[in-house]
Amino acid sequence: MSRKKIAASRPSQPRGSGGAAPGPAAGPAVHIPREHYYEGYDDLQRFISYHHQAKLAMSLHCRSILELGVGNKTVANYLAQHGFDVGTCDLDGSLEPGAVADVRNLPFHDGSYDLVMACEILEHIPWNDFERALREIHRVCRTSALVSVPHVARVFGALYRVPLGGRAIGWAVTRVPLLFESVRHSGDLYREHEWEMGRRGSSARQVRDALRNYFTITRELRHPLNSYHHFFVLEKP
Repeated sequence: MSRKKIAASRPSQPRGSGGAAPGPAAGPAVHIPREHYYEGYDDLQRFISYHHQAKLAMSLHCRSILELGVGNKTVANYLAQHGFDVGTCDLDGSLEPGAVADVRNLPFHDGSYDLVMACEILEHIPWNDFERALREIHRVCRTSALVSVPHVARVFGALYRVPLGGRAIGWAVTRVPLLFESVRHSGDLYREHEWEMGRRGSSARQVRDALRNYFTITRELRHPLNSYHHFFVLEKP
């Protein structure tokens, strides 16, 4: 399926009945130039993240998927080519999403999509608006959500190769004790992020508590070659 078809696969305005009334004005979101997604953006770590986004989304057996924050549409294109009904939404209209909107005030009715994906976008809004965005994701998804956020906690990973059925790759991850996961880092944020999991004011516990206010966390995942991206598979109660 072409980018044009994916972008147009869902209307930018709500359909049917229900939905949420516009809320109060949201705080500023970080606007990322379109060129950011095309100039050296897709490195090995990024493709590892794409792989997990697509694999986890497909494992949930959902037919309709809304991707919030389209980037260069790598994941949306892949899912559409595998037969999923993919809608897209982004704050930046130059990226040609199906809907131009803020994650804190989505233009979709309740339960519009089986799965809503918000991977590496929620850190671009102020931490105080995190739960507001989660409320909107909870409202729009029918059954599930997939969220990933940057996590600065230290992870020790070991990669090994073992011949097995003609394939010779595998991995093992050893995490530092949970005690250290709660350490609140005070170093500089990545230049486009408002917050990151594991830093002061947005600890791992605070992120999980916020998620549990709206969802059941059914799985968490970090890959040793890209432990910075922390994935949460969420089920709507």
